[in-house]
Amino acid sequence: MSRRRVTIDDVAKLAGVSYQTVSRVINNKPYVSETTRQRVQEVIAETGYRPSPIARSLVTARTATIGLVVPDISNPYFSAIARGVEQVAYSKNYNVLLCNTGEDASRELEVLHALDERYVDGVIVCGLREEDALLQEALVHFRAAVLVNRRFADETIPAIVVDDVLGGYLATQHLLQMGHTAVGFIAGPTTSYSGAKRLQGYEKALTEAGLERQIDWVQHCPPTVVGGQLATQTLLANHPEITALFCYNDLVAVGALRDCAAVGRRVPQDMAIVGYDDIMLATLVSPPLTSCHVPRVEMGSQAVSMLLNCINNETDRCDEIVVTPELVVRASTMGVDTAVSVKQTAVLPNRAH
Repeated sequence: MSRRRVTIDDVAKLAGVSYQTVSRVINNKPYVSETTRQRVQEVIAETGYRPSPIARSLVTARTATIGLVVPDISNPYFSAIARGVEQVAYSKNYNVLLCNTGEDASRELEVLHALDERYVDGVIVCGLREEDALLQEALVHFRAAVLVNRRFADETIPAIVVDDVLGGYLATQHLLQMGHTAVGFIAGPTTSYSGAKRLQGYEKALTEAGLERQIDWVQHCPPTVVGGQLATQTLLANHPEITALFCYNDLVAVGALRDCAAVGRRVPQDMAIVGYDDIMLATLVSPPLTSCHVPRVEMGSQAVSMLLNCINNETDRCDEIVVTPELVVRASTMGVDTAVSVKQTAVLPNRAH
């Protein structure tokens, strides 16, 4: 037979105090003597009483729960962001409801609606693909929201974004500096905000080098290893003159490595490859990948801190954060195993905090 749950009334009766006094002790409120507070705490410890989160939420209009929505939790980029979110949320006594849309934009609004029905205190959305108007309409129902890897033009919702224009520029510029003039871009999903910005950086580097962008040298694909392999196969079959590839992320770049290995193209001798995100896998493949490093765990931590500020109406601390990527050069472009970091100050104006 299951044991009956201890209630706040049980604690009050055993401690010889009122329901309201126990509530004040639980919520660390004033107007309770130290002797009474200690007696109530002892009863709580002896009985194993745990406050009901549902009852508490009815009083405070808070659930101490936040939502986190990601496109693909199996992607190490998003799992690292989730780890950063969870670490800070846990330290602040918040629970995290993680929702994975499986790279399916049609599921994003459904997931946000489900979180709204669960009365989460706020939501963090990472790299979603839905169009701005529909996503904004869904997010206005929440007490607070923070975007990661995306921003709205009207800046109505706080955001943490990577300077992907700079990242795409650094990656492409590096390949050009290595002597490559036929540089292709495996560009990820057509609906990706980050992918569009990285494409801008790619084009900017080509223009500065006096090279005309070849539209056929850009191939979109799912942001996965298989997606990268198939896209590389298609691109290089149609354009064998390409000698270097900038890839949307490291998973896509690993797919490019696999295709090159399958057809006998040596990396970096016959094909130089640059990834993006600098996940752990980038250092484990052979050859190790040159990649743009993005501090993913830190971005998750910043996102939840910003969200809690917004929940607590500290609006002066709810602003845009722009993260500067850093190019880490490894053997996939240099033919050496030692990594070299290449830093550059953002060219575009931003509000970094």
